[in-house]
Amino acid sequence: MHRHRLWRYTAAGGVATATHYLLTFVLIDLLACAPGLAAFAGAGLGAVVAYRLHHAWTFAGHGVLQVRALPRFMLVAAVSILINGALVWGLTAAFGTHWLLAQATATLVVLLTAYAANQRWTFQRRR
Repeated sequence: MHRHRLWRYTAAGGVATATHYLLTFVLIDLLACAPGLAAFAGAGLGAVVAYRLHHAWTFAGHGVLQVRALPRFMLVAAVSILINGALVWGLTAAFGTHWLLAQATATLVVLLTAYAANQRWTFQRRR
């Protein structure tokens, strides 16, 4: 892994994750939505923020046009959103885990898997 790129990925992801958590918090604690649904919505908004930051900063200069990168990123994001929501739902519904701990666990899993997919596929130059 490129340490510099992983650091940028984590920093940009931190902004996207903060956006994700903020929406999730508002939906759960202020609007009484179910944690799984709130996690899906938060992850969706976080994915939009993440793409903009990763395309412009994390993988800047990658030479991959948005017409190619965007659909790939959205596919990785969609799978990540499903993994995130399923983990939060499963941990809260099946095990009674507090939503914040469940979300933190899901975030770690998604961070590592999405980074690998985006580095190796989404923003990979054609050879």
